[in-house]
Amino acid sequence: MKILLIASNIANTPYPIYPLGLSMVAAALSNAGNKVCQFDFLQNNQSISALRDTIKETSPDIIGVSIRNIDNVNLLNEQRYIDVVKNIVKEIRCETDAPVVLGGSGFSIMPEVILREVGADYGIVGEGERSMVEFVSNAEKGIYPEKCCIRAASKLSGKGIPSAYYDPDIIGFYLKTGNIGSVQTKRGCTHNCVYCSYPLLEGSSIRCRDPRAVVDDIQILTDTHKAKYIFFTDSVFNDDQKHYLNVVREMAKRGISTPWTAFFKPEKLDDEIMALMKQTGLKAAELGSDASTNTTLRKLGKSFLFRDIIECNDSFVRSGIATAHYYMFGCPGETRKTVLEGIENIKNLKKTVSFIFMGIRILPGTGLERIARIEGILSGSQDLLEPVYYISPNIDKQWLEETLTKAFSGVRHCIFPPDVMDTSLQFLHKLGYSGSMWDMLISSGKSRRKQRKTQAHDDISSY
Repeated sequence: MKILLIASNIANTPYPIYPLGLSMVAAALSNAGNKVCQFDFLQNNQSISALRDTIKETSPDIIGVSIRNIDNVNLLNEQRYIDVVKNIVKEIRCETDAPVVLGGSGFSIMPEVILREVGADYGIVGEGERSMVEFVSNAEKGIYPEKCCIRAASKLSGKGIPSAYYDPDIIGFYLKTGNIGSVQTKRGCTHNCVYCSYPLLEGSSIRCRDPRAVVDDIQILTDTHKAKYIFFTDSVFNDDQKHYLNVVREMAKRGISTPWTAFFKPEKLDDEIMALMKQTGLKAAELGSDASTNTTLRKLGKSFLFRDIIECNDSFVRSGIATAHYYMFGCPGETRKTVLEGIENIKNLKKTVSFIFMGIRILPGTGLERIARIEGILSGSQDLLEPVYYISPNIDKQWLEETLTKAFSGVRHCIFPPDVMDTSLQFLHKLGYSGSMWDMLISSGKSRRKQRKTQAHDDISSY
């Protein structure tokens, strides 16, 4: 059958992220003998006319629409993305009678609500590779599900998780804005953070891809598509079972040294592991610190304390790896005292960049939703499609914003609001700089600036 898959994401801050999940579903459908076309709404400058032309050219039997995010989870600069999906589905309806199937992590968070809001025919909750292949196979026989929301019967692991099909035109667009190629090494999350939807979406156990397949993907990105930077999309790269080391060792075995980054849990890494990761190209580490005091860390369900954050940061710094931390103020248990304590903790961290959020986006099915309902922040009728943010009842919202603004104003390595640097980072990527770029905020030395200027010239020359 002819399948058109549409990536609806339009977020491009701090830089656009390749639609990896959509490409993995495309690979599964193609491997099953279907003819698959991928259309990226962001790559096409959010053009409805380009979408219309693609539908006419491909005459698809089935159309899949991937939803990556519902909104930007930024209380101080809210952006809602569901209306984009509604307009896409509306245009599809004008051009074809083909069934429309929603999917993606954003859809799976609140599927029934989004399906009703958008007006599509069906939706796949959870991993879409196997479920979409089954849907297409049955549709070819004229068989359609009785229920509109289809929940994956089983979770994939090992070789069952396909490599992405990196569409040349789409990956080319994303590599022009940061040269960052995305790779997934595993699915699932074993942690119990009260605000997080990863365990709901991917399960609470780790399911790893074959390390050889992961490194194959890296080599396709670097050798075929000329990616200069790799981003591992795992919720946590350094899992407690240490499966990540199998990937790193396979990278070392094949001589991989392309710069890469990933999300890390703040825990001390021994010198041998750090050296191995650096050998394979680890350039920068993003740390999910999330809260800035022991009190709020415990309330978020974290398994570490702030001293662990300090030790982890110091471990990366000693190895010459740039770090960035992400913090949320207003957590359960937050008080004026913990806010002031947390501000000092963050400002005292050495040689790192910290991005500070105010409030926590409440997502269905999480522990935070239960807390919010108990505390009366949520009513029974709210479906959470419209963003609702948790801020501890112990503190005033206006006081919190004013306090954070005053505390971090003029502090180079502390970014509040968290998107204040986005425009600058996007501009640097357009100049040819590669990677996450926030590491430039750590050092402002003359030699560092000269090195970056030379790199930018070399990157531009390579196009």
